[in-house]
Order: sequence, then structure tokens, then C-alpha cells
Amino acid sequence: MGRELLGDVARELVEEAGRGPECVLAVDIGGTKFAAGLVGAHGAIIVAERVATPPGGDAATLWKALADLIDVVLARRPDARPVGVGVGCGGPMTWPEGAVSPLNMPGWRGFPLRERLAGRFPGMPVRVHNDAICVAAAEHWRGAGRGSDDMLGMVVSTGVGGGLILGGRLIDGGTGNAGHIGHVVIDPDGPPCECGGRGCLEAISRGPGLAAWALEQGWKPGATGARPEGPYVEAAQASGRQLAADAAAGDPVALAAFARAGRALGIGIASATHLCDLDVVTIGGGVSQAGPLLFGPLEEALRKHARLGFAQRVRVVPAHLGQDAGLIGAAALVLRPAHYWTGPPDM
Repeated sequence: MGRELLGDVARELVEEAGRGPECVLAVDIGGTKFAAGLVGAHGAIIVAERVATPPGGDAATLWKALADLIDVVLARRPDARPVGVGVGCGGPMTWPEGAVSPLNMPGWRGFPLRERLAGRFPGMPVRVHNDAICVAAAEHWRGAGRGSDDMLGMVVSTGVGGGLILGGRLIDGGTGNAGHIGHVVIDPDGPPCECGGRGCLEAISRGPGLAAWALEQGWKPGATGARPEGPYVEAAQASGRQLAADAAAGDPVALAAFARAGRALGIGIASATHLCDLDVVTIGGGVSQAGPLLFGPLEEALRKHARLGFAQRVRVVPAHLGQDAGLIGAAALVLRPAHYWTGPPDM
């Protein structure tokens, strides 16, 4: 957490003295975890809880897990005074109505998430947006994109998503899907993508795609003796984290996989920069944790393809907010509507 955000945490603690904090209930819904928390007016997380997403859960099971999580969060701060609810969720979804159909959660298809939450919290704004867009909003407001009027926030993990800020405001587009850089075509003859196309940036650079390509090239997971760092062990040995560990240990196929992904990202970012005249691109998500293994080839490809003078100023930087970004960005939909919400004001 940056020094400025730590200062805001201290300020909010002072403001809370003698009364409960005015805050937003923020929710971050993903295929592997649900997160919920209370976020203060300056973007500091007051309290947060996370639970695993029920594997294979049907609509009722998923909703109960989320509702129970929200109850736990509110019980931890019964003095809190939520003024609204902000939600980031994987897509596709109807926006701004907030009926969600996350690809990695088949139990929710057209699930009326916003309607359910609005029924639970009557009289409050309840705002739902794409989870990658929430991450971009968070990085622009409180993270690596702070101070930039024109940025693209990206998440490179099990998928590749993004959110676009131009002129200091989130750009939604006609259906709320602007900034969806994961489906920019990098190689028309490239690998098939889950969207039905071929050669999308997501198909090349997402974690599972990296591992699948490396296996096809003869990668033997863990043959270097390296093991991923972190507090948990993944069920699948052939994972993006294992690939990064092997690449760091010098495995030539693993190194080639990250070089291929980095080049694709660099080409995609160069195209986005020429189109949108960007100052900064922030990149978060699990794959970005590979660091120079990914960012080195990315930077090389970006400088090769971003040749016009105005595009050469773009900077690509790691995201700063980590797992807190989804909650902070969801809260921003309510706390900073002039910048991050273009839907109906009564939502």
C-alpha cells in the first residue's frame, strides 16, 4: 500500500472517532474467490473478507455464499454506515442493469445480481460493472495510474481484461465493454480464443494459454527443480506460476512462452496507444507477477511498434494495489461517480 493511501487510512481512522464510518459496501466476484469489504471515502479498506467461490455452484448456492459473506463483513463493523453498494464481476453482463453471466461461473446465467442486491439494500445506489474495469478505476484513483488523465488498466491472469480512462473519466462505450483489450486480434492465424475468434491477445497471453503452449513445445513442469513461491499449492502442476518458476530457473521453453506473451502484449498496447493517445498502461493479475520475464519482451515489442512521436511517451508499469484493487474500484463506482460511473445516477 502506497504512502498516500496509508495517509488516507490514518485520516479515516480519525474521522471515525466517536461514530461509525461512512463507507461503501464493495464486492468483487471472481471464478476462484468472492471478496467483500467496507471502503471509506478516501478509498481505504476498513474491513474485508474473502471466501472461495463454490465450485460448480448453482445460482442459489452462489447467491447464498455471497449473501453470507456480506453478512460477515457487516457484522464486523455494525457501526458502519454504508451509503451505497459497488460490485465488480466477470462478464459478460448487461450493463448498467447488472444481470451477470460470468464465463467462469456457469451457475449464473443472466443472474439479476444488481436487482438482488438492491432488494437487500433499498434506497441506496447499487452499481455493477466489469471486474477488470473496476481494477482500472482503482489503479487510476489510488494506484499506479494516479495523476494520469489517459490510461489503460489491464489484468493479465486466467483471462486478459482492461478498462479505459480518457480525459480523466472511465469510458464505457455503448454496452459498457469499452477497453476490452483482451480481444484485440494480434495474430489472425493464431490460436483459437474462447470468444470464438482466433489470435486474440487473451488467447496468447493468458495464464492457461501460456502453459498450454509451453506443453505443446515440450515443457516438463518442474523439471528445473524450481517451485512457485506463495502461500498455496495449485492442483494443476502445469500452471502459469510453475511456468514462471521454471522460466526464472532458465528453462528455455518457459522463457520462450513468456517472451511470446510479452511480445503479444507489447503489440496490443502499441495499437491501443495509437488509437487512444495513452500516457500510462498499468498491468496487474497473476501473470504479471512474472516481472521482467514478461515486462522485458513486452517493452521491446512496444518500442518496436509504437513509432509515432505521441505514442512513444507511453509508460507500462506494474499495478500497485494487488488483491485490494477490485474492492477499491467497485467502491469508486459509488464514491467517485463523476469519474467512474456513467450509468443512471439513481442506480
